[in-house]
Amino acid sequence: MAGLTYKRLLVKLSGEALMGDGAYGLDMKVVDRLARDVAAASAAGCQISVVVGGGNIFRGLAGAAKGMDRATGDYMGMLATVMNALAFQNALGHANCEARVLSAIPMPTVCEAYVRPKALHHLDKGRVVIFAAGTGNPFFTTDTAATLRAIEMGCDAVAKATQVDGVYSADPKKDPSAQRYDRLSYSDVLAKDLKVMDGAAIALARDNRLPVIVFSIKEEGNLLKLLRGEARATVIEERRTGA
Repeated sequence: MAGLTYKRLLVKLSGEALMGDGAYGLDMKVVDRLARDVAAASAAGCQISVVVGGGNIFRGLAGAAKGMDRATGDYMGMLATVMNALAFQNALGHANCEARVLSAIPMPTVCEAYVRPKALHHLDKGRVVIFAAGTGNPFFTTDTAATLRAIEMGCDAVAKATQVDGVYSADPKKDPSAQRYDRLSYSDVLAKDLKVMDGAAIALARDNRLPVIVFSIKEEGNLLKLLRGEARATVIEERRTGA
């Protein structure tokens, strides 16, 4: 692990990242590329865990907006994350990287149930751990699940993979004058209402002093660059005060 800035990292992948340029579902070429990035990071010696969203298949909020009971919609969204997690595990296998899916909703014929000591054991054995089904509870996003699992696993940081190279004051694809930030405090993110993660996830990270790193996953090999401190990214952490 010589030269790695982060020895244990949780990577948050959105469901949308897995569908590439499509409108729905999975683009397996994209999934395989992302899996190669995670496999390379694991091979470099970093203990990697992953939380995958389910927005490429189903969103609970979208279902609620159409009249569905919110809790039911969220459970359906959790099941979508299990499907994505299994696809990502399969892709990691193609990259010769051993991985395990642990679900917050027990489904023993499909994957292992989430138990913290079991997850830590897999990490210590050099396996990539993919956390599925969010927190297992409705009304919580996979951003919050990623932050929670990163804290439980004792990760050095949670890395949120996006389509841009950090946090901006506005969508840089729509507003060319959007300001990019290299560093932010948790309070900055909440006060400026920056759409990095939901408020509960940022507050949980703040209360547990967990750094949040926002980086681009579009460039192949960028995760390994991040681990070596070479990637362009925004770091969100407690602001250090001078003496």
